[in-house]
Amino acid sequence: MHPTVLHLSGRTGGGRRWNPTSTLLLSLCLGFPSFVAACPLYCLCASDIISCSGRNLSVPHFDLPSYATRLDLSHNALTALPVDWISQPFDGLATLILNRNYINQIEVNAFVVTPHLLQLDLSLNRLTVLNSSIFTGLKELKELLLFGNQITQINPGAFSNLYSLKRLYFSGNRLEDFPFSLWQEPEGPRNLTFLDLSNNRLSKVPVQSLLSLSQKSGIYLQENPLLCDCALLALMEYWMWKQYRPMVDYRSEFPCRDNVGQGSKCIQQVVSNLPFEEKTYQVEPGKWLRVPCPGFASPVQEGQVVFWVTPRTVVNSSTSDPNSRLKVFPNGTLEIQGASMEDSGIFGCVAVRGRDYQPTEYPEIGVVVGNSSVTPSRGFTHRSGAEHFNTAFTTLASCVISIVLVLLYLYLTPCRCRDNRGGGARRCGGRAIILCSDPREVESDRRTNGKRVAFLEPQTEDLTDTGSPKPPASNLGHVTTEGILKNGSRTVGQTLTDPAQMA
Repeated sequence: MHPTVLHLSGRTGGGRRWNPTSTLLLSLCLGFPSFVAACPLYCLCASDIISCSGRNLSVPHFDLPSYATRLDLSHNALTALPVDWISQPFDGLATLILNRNYINQIEVNAFVVTPHLLQLDLSLNRLTVLNSSIFTGLKELKELLLFGNQITQINPGAFSNLYSLKRLYFSGNRLEDFPFSLWQEPEGPRNLTFLDLSNNRLSKVPVQSLLSLSQKSGIYLQENPLLCDCALLALMEYWMWKQYRPMVDYRSEFPCRDNVGQGSKCIQQVVSNLPFEEKTYQVEPGKWLRVPCPGFASPVQEGQVVFWVTPRTVVNSSTSDPNSRLKVFPNGTLEIQGASMEDSGIFGCVAVRGRDYQPTEYPEIGVVVGNSSVTPSRGFTHRSGAEHFNTAFTTLASCVISIVLVLLYLYLTPCRCRDNRGGGARRCGGRAIILCSDPREVESDRRTNGKRVAFLEPQTEDLTDTGSPKPPASNLGHVTTEGILKNGSRTVGQTLTDPAQMA
């Protein structure tokens, strides 16, 4: 209970005592909670942080203050998380740390009491199976740590409702298979940008899915007993040319790249003499286009697959869908049937060549549908530095030119109407603005109070139908105003007499 309420519930100067009902009503009226759990003796509570780490806790029924945003229950002896493991909802909890326990079971709806959780750490426990809807209620979760468990199975729907999940850590488990289709699940984590599957037992991975997912996510596969087939080698060569960060950082931990000899069937193929260079193809909408795979001139050997990474999907030479507009021939050529504007972009041919690409070699080509003046933007990693430099240089040059123009305007504006005192407005146009002042007039102008601006209408040249001069739009009396001065002063013949023309 709030200290103010406790004080008011004690004895007063008249010797009377507040009854419990009055205390409850008073606390509700003042906006104070009627009850707030105290910090347990075995925990450390500091502001909005509660730490119960290393207390050998085995029973997960806690009565903790609900104002916490970070709860640390690591290094304990917890074995399960039932639905009622917390006695009340933790609406403000953002981080829950449960690592280094013995948790092997998590009941469905166990995290409903933490609906606004952003980070959940379940690493270094004893989880073996992730059941469906195990993380129900965590719609705002962004980071999930499950590394260092004993997970061997992931049931469909295990990641349902994790709409906001961005980073998922599975390193150091016992996975022999992983559902890479979770990105396509209706309620799955479609915004996932980081997936760590290193140090598991994966022997075969779907290369086509990885090519599609790696365009928007970082997937770490090092320290797995991956089967060194031609498709995987083609993927690794392509990733190295793209400077894909997971592949570059852990290149030495993909041993299958070093086990391929010169006699491997993956590189026993005829490489064409065609230039292995950057190219762009143009096609009109609705027309058909055939694009050769850079570096190939004959059909690939048996067991080899050529993949094409397009702006919208990934296709390969081993499957043929009669309803698809994209087809890959045995020699690696890509055919685009009925090209549309959405087909414009970068197309990458992924095929094993038995070596790393040189910086001047391009396994990617550009396709332009319709307007030939539009060139697809190439996302080459090894060229990004030069592109960034060109952009920065152009921006800097534009800023310098703009500053020079402003300075020229401020200090070098020509004085065209200085000598036309009596008829400045007549000689310089109807709405003359004079940006130059006569130094002899500055002293007389200092005697005036404030700045005044007058806009003049044409008084000559404009004649009515009867031939007589057109009257001015406003009556300025005997005033002859020559313009607005750049330094804030004005050239005055006589004092303004019409207040309506003052600014």
